[in-house]
Amino acid sequence: MSMVLTTNKVIEAEEIDWNALYGEHIGRVFNFFRYRVGDDQQAQDLTATTFEKAWKKRHQYRGTKEEFVGWLYAIARNVVHDYFRKSHDVVALEDLITHSTNEEISEEIARKIEFGRLVQCIQLLPEREQDLITLKYGADLNNRQIAKQLGLSESNVGSILHRTVKKLRAEMGEEDE
Repeated sequence: MSMVLTTNKVIEAEEIDWNALYGEHIGRVFNFFRYRVGDDQQAQDLTATTFEKAWKKRHQYRGTKEEFVGWLYAIARNVVHDYFRKSHDVVALEDLITHSTNEEISEEIARKIEFGRLVQCIQLLPEREQDLITLKYGADLNNRQIAKQLGLSESNVGSILHRTVKKLRAEMGEEDE
């Protein structure tokens, strides 16, 4: 256990099991990127970059296990913002189509086309709404975690998410439920 000095008081920093946290969050971080960039290979690369940066900065981390989620997704958000600053690619339809022996090709194509449309619609949203949607549905964070991450109230997160989902449904031609 390491010690941290804060305003004349010494607090023991919580020991972090990095392997367990990696295992717990790798799929969620991957989905966060998948929803943002629409390409599995690129999402894998961005996920690796995020965990590499977190690993390199692990000695600087002084929070609790619960605060780790916010810290990790702050890194992930910076990684995705850097990615889009460097290359603002749109997902090509042919890049979304791969053949599978386990499923019928037509069903796979339809799913990939629909997901590609969703990613393109998400990419057209303002940055804050992109973050909200991808943190909620890609990374599977709850409204409280998202609120802490983005500096918003929980009720504000819920309201913005509701409006954004409604906007995405309209853009994709779905009826509002």
